[in-house]
Amino acid sequence: MDRKALLREALAADKQTIPQYLDYESPSVNVTEWLRYSCIPVYEQENAAKDPELASSMEKALSLTDSALSFRVGFLVVPLSWDEDGFPVFPFEQRSEKLKKNLLGCDKAVLFAATIGSGIDRLIRRFEKADPKMGLLLQGLGAERVESLCDAFNEEVKEICKETGRETRMRFSPGYGDLPIEVQKVFLPLLDAERRLGITLSESCLMAPSKSVTAIIGVC
Repeated sequence: MDRKALLREALAADKQTIPQYLDYESPSVNVTEWLRYSCIPVYEQENAAKDPELASSMEKALSLTDSALSFRVGFLVVPLSWDEDGFPVFPFEQRSEKLKKNLLGCDKAVLFAATIGSGIDRLIRRFEKADPKMGLLLQGLGAERVESLCDAFNEEVKEICKETGRETRMRFSPGYGDLPIEVQKVFLPLLDAERRLGITLSESCLMAPSKSVTAIIGVC
């Protein structure tokens, strides 16, 4: 079954699905976002194409990461119910007012984890002291790559929902607003993320590989 067919089947289910895992090709690079994540000043961003040194460093960063990244997403779909205080009920405890507002009117939610693998972390460690500028470009590129992966998954969910007249909400991540980062302790095991995606969690709830994202997409 292809990727969209898996998503379509899961989104049509009336009860909680089992986790599914998807592989993606490398999304197109958003250069503006890459430079922003790399903390390149705006005036330098505008002249990046005319700066031979920066252009050369960016080309090198792309070359270094060409075979070092993998693009994987794990997801499951859960039906939403609401407790007596109007909070959405998940397989983890939360009382987030912002998430409640985000999901108002939704009857399903897609829980997902996305990662580009540990190769980018090894490259960052290799360059962050020997060549700090390259280390910063690699940090920014890694952030852009995993966000572009999330965007690609998000867009497919949105597209499939649209087929049946449904809409999606903006993705909402643990650690954002008043949704505690600690929900990761339940969120990631729900997706069997350590075994299937290679994502582990530190005591402070930081994910490794570092360029990994978890989020919730409401469907209404």
